[in-house]
Amino acid sequence: MEPPAWSSPFFTAWGWLSLAAITAGLEIILPGAFMIWLSAAALATAVTVGIFAFDWGWQLVTFAVFALVAVLASQRWKARNPIVSDDPALNRRGMRLVGETVVVVDPIIGGHGRVKLGDGEWIARGPDAPLGARMRITGADGAILNVEPDA
Repeated sequence: MEPPAWSSPFFTAWGWLSLAAITAGLEIILPGAFMIWLSAAALATAVTVGIFAFDWGWQLVTFAVFALVAVLASQRWKARNPIVSDDPALNRRGMRLVGETVVVVDPIIGGHGRVKLGDGEWIARGPDAPLGARMRITGADGAILNVEPDA
C-alpha cells in the first residue's frame, strides 16, 4: 500500500530532531534567544513522536503546544532573571559624559545652546547661561546634553 500524499519523511522523530538541530543552528547564527525555545519544542516533539508515534496532525499540535509552553516559560524566566549590565551606559556616549564639566560656546537661551567638550561641540539643554559659563553634564537625550551650572 502506498503512503498518503500528505505523508513526509519530516513527520518522524528524525524529522523533528532535524528541525531541532536547524533551529539551534539558527540561534547560533542569528542570536536572539527565541529560536532555541523552538528547538527545545522540536526536541520534545521528537521524543514524544518516538514514544507514541502520532500521525502528522497530532505531531503539529504537539509541537505547537510545546512551542507555546517553551516561549511562555522563557518569558517568565527572563522576567525573573533580567539581564543586568556591568556598564549600563555602554553604547550611550552622552550618558558616559555625566559629571563632566563643559564650557558654553553658544549662549544657552530659552533652554537651548551649545557647549564645548574636548575638541567637539554638543547641543545643550538647560538653564540660561552666558558665553564662557562652566556647566556640568547631568544627563543626555540622544546627542543633546542636559546641563546645569557647575558649582
